[in-house]
Amino acid sequence: MYESNNVKFCADRKFLFLNSFLMVFVLCAVSPNQMLAQSASKTKIKVQIKLSDELESEPVSGRLFLFFGKGMNPPMQGPNWFSPEPFFAKDVVDVKPGDVMTIDQDVKGCPGTFDDVSSGRWKIQAVLDHDFQYADHKNGPGNFYSDPIRVAFKNGEANDEISLELKNVIAPKKIEDTDRFKLVEYKSELLSEFHGRDVVDRAGVVLPASYDSNTNKRYPVYYEITGFGGTLRSVSRRYGKSPRPAGTGEAEFIHVFLTGQCKWGHHVYADSATNGPRGEAFIKEMIPLIDSKFRTIAEPTARFVGGHSSGGWSSLWLQVTYPESFGGCWSTAPDPVDFRDWQGTNIYAGESVFYEADGKTKKPLGRMNGKAILMYPDFCVMDDTLGRGGQLRSFEAVFSPLGDDGLPMKAWDRTTGIPNQEVIDYWKRYDISRTLQQDWGKLKDRLAGKINVFMGDMDTFYLEGATRLLGERVQEMGIDASVEMFPGKDHMNLVDPALKGRIMREMTEALRANHPEN
Repeated sequence: MYESNNVKFCADRKFLFLNSFLMVFVLCAVSPNQMLAQSASKTKIKVQIKLSDELESEPVSGRLFLFFGKGMNPPMQGPNWFSPEPFFAKDVVDVKPGDVMTIDQDVKGCPGTFDDVSSGRWKIQAVLDHDFQYADHKNGPGNFYSDPIRVAFKNGEANDEISLELKNVIAPKKIEDTDRFKLVEYKSELLSEFHGRDVVDRAGVVLPASYDSNTNKRYPVYYEITGFGGTLRSVSRRYGKSPRPAGTGEAEFIHVFLTGQCKWGHHVYADSATNGPRGEAFIKEMIPLIDSKFRTIAEPTARFVGGHSSGGWSSLWLQVTYPESFGGCWSTAPDPVDFRDWQGTNIYAGESVFYEADGKTKKPLGRMNGKAILMYPDFCVMDDTLGRGGQLRSFEAVFSPLGDDGLPMKAWDRTTGIPNQEVIDYWKRYDISRTLQQDWGKLKDRLAGKINVFMGDMDTFYLEGATRLLGERVQEMGIDASVEMFPGKDHMNLVDPALKGRIMREMTEALRANHPEN
């Protein structure tokens, strides 16, 4: 913090007069503009970041990050959602090897500017994120990064000029096939045409235990979509050697894992103005490819979809949008499925996403053991500093139209949290509860009995309100769907072995209704 000079009062009038004279002289010697500049920027620091001459690279455009950290991990492993350390970012264009970029007081970040960084010893590290495929800067193959260095940061004072060199490149993370796990990847013609560049789509396929020994058998398929930040590499590590065995009363499934991974975060398999025809590509390209490469029962009645969190929303969206493509959906802890409760806010009514009715009390976005640990306006600052790949901008990349700048329009004012009703009107097409209400007459014969949603009533991210509204609407309208709340469960502990087994048994029952031989 900036501290004003202390004035030492003395009984000697001559000393006081001399002090006063010197202060007047100093004030008169500094112009008003200089005084304003000094007060506006209390911390003097400039970080020069060079793209190494030794790198072989065409000019790249992307987002330049500067991360601060005090822990054992490299700073670029951040930010941690629940306790983010300071970081700063800005977009850069056509950067070539040898170019030097600057991050200084004028670059805003999380939580604000350099003035908000406490004095002390910090590790700092820079990243130039220019990868197209992955949401997270630290996972994007080809992204450039510097070695971390230690600095003695002095808040409110002049700091030595700091230099970092982007000389390292993130290597592609290999995913090895095993007897049980197979990586499937292909160039999507639909997505490549939309984006004007090659777009590769991927899935991880876990084969049932009897797949190799029972070569004449065909299997039903369960498409499971991971939550926000999920990767196929983590799936391969978990299931590559010992996949979950079928339990009592469960059929064996070919288990296909999907991540929704894209530059903006999680595309949730919904066609959108920013991410392109993600749902269409999945239905028209991915599913036929899986059916051609593996011994599937290539019929909708033997094809099921599910997922958790953003994957839970994805699975419900796919089932409702493509009702005849799947034999059922099992969605757990989905992102908001009714926008009348957007994590505690009715965005249709123009309520602030950030603040309670008093305009001052911050609304929570995350809690643990009943205690708020994330506040919406603070989280939004972190999310906007990421630029792309954050959770909130990920929602906007799916639900919002494009603005004049070619980016997804922001759904609420970043100071007040008041929704932009023009954008929210566009969002309505992605409100699953609203879609069921409006279109159930023409959907009921194709969706009856296929929708299953599970939610903890103490969800970590306040998602239970939207699911509860969906359940009330389903009940009021007599919609043939199951929406179940689990008392005391949160986002992290909802899916336990008991619920997982129940889901697989219910899926098996749906399969046997149409395929008794399985």
